[in-house]
Amino acid sequence: MSYQLMKKVRSEATQQKALSLSLERQQEKINEVRGLLGSLTEEMPSFLSDATIRRFLRARNWSMEQATKGLKETVKWRREYRPDAISWEDLAEMENEARRTHVADYLDKNGRSVLVVNLPMQSKVSVKEQIKHLVYLLEYFATNSADEQDDYVVWLTDFRGWSISSTPLSTTRETMHIIQNYYPGVIAVAIPFDPPRVFESFWKIAKNFVQPNMKEKVKFVYANKPESLKIIADIFDLDTLESSFGGRSTSTIFDINKYTERMRRADKMRGASKYTNGK
Repeated sequence: MSYQLMKKVRSEATQQKALSLSLERQQEKINEVRGLLGSLTEEMPSFLSDATIRRFLRARNWSMEQATKGLKETVKWRREYRPDAISWEDLAEMENEARRTHVADYLDKNGRSVLVVNLPMQSKVSVKEQIKHLVYLLEYFATNSADEQDDYVVWLTDFRGWSISSTPLSTTRETMHIIQNYYPGVIAVAIPFDPPRVFESFWKIAKNFVQPNMKEKVKFVYANKPESLKIIADIFDLDTLESSFGGRSTSTIFDINKYTERMRRADKMRGASKYTNGK
């Protein structure tokens, strides 16, 4: 048996073991990790909830050592970056940026939230501001999911018209670092829709930043390949999905006013204030 095949078999066995853990055993592991975190649970009680600890454990195949390490690193990052304090009002050029990257007003067939990214639209803000917007949305997802739900976001990206200047490798590296290390277990599926041929060479390099469990979640879809469009049909109700992604919805109007109110309501629920974030 080859080394790669052995790794795959061992990985699948580990994942199956994780899935078979009883709720009682899961709670025992959560409690043990909480003990290993010590006073950090008092510093960030809202963040270090059972749901968050469970999410990190699941993403690390129920390894208490790896989950604890990841949580400690995330606490350090949150202490410095203050993602919980970012509000809608903190974000720049939002009428354009929200059209480019936003939470869809529909769910997939499994009730999961959908993050839509329209790469053909030119961003009007710096990479730093784009990352802040991404973190804001990841906080939104993390605080608006059911406690027991894992892998609850479908990441749908329109790659038509993409060029290497659209997404520098450094930005891709930072994006994947944040998603995989500080928000593990949030993304269920990542769908690059209709990437051009030139993206293939970019992906060969970019996938080095992507962890194995995340690579398995990446599903390429091409508008001219009916067999790949089946991925879209399996995940989405085509009557609600935009026609630009292979759906049947004819609605093309993005109501920035309604979206703004939606985000402000979410900010209020999680306690984010425009006066508390100085970044």
